[in-house]
Amino acid sequence: MIFDKDGNTTIITQEKASIIELVKKIDVLYERFKNNNIIVNITKLDVVTLQDIVEFLQLSNKHRKAKHSFVIVSNSANLDEMPDEIIVVPTTKEAFDIIEMEDMERDLGF
Repeated sequence: MIFDKDGNTTIITQEKASIIELVKKIDVLYERFKNNNIIVNITKLDVVTLQDIVEFLQLSNKHRKAKHSFVIVSNSANLDEMPDEIIVVPTTKEAFDIIEMEDMERDLGF
């Protein structure tokens, strides 16, 4: 797992861990980046299922409730299957675009 920081956004890139292990590690280290927006990059995985994405749901809900963005980047997930409660996009650029839009919405009080 690689951590990068870009302004107020933490980018977590999955290298070798399974999705379940990744979610557990993020949960354990959550205090480090709880005040940042989070992008979880899992593009190195060849297959990402709906169940894989749902593993992030509790963490995503907690983070979004604290008024921060939580975006998953996967180019192998079927985006049509993804639940509305979690944001999954195919590229890091789109993840930053989502965060920018959500920051503007928060600034406007939405």
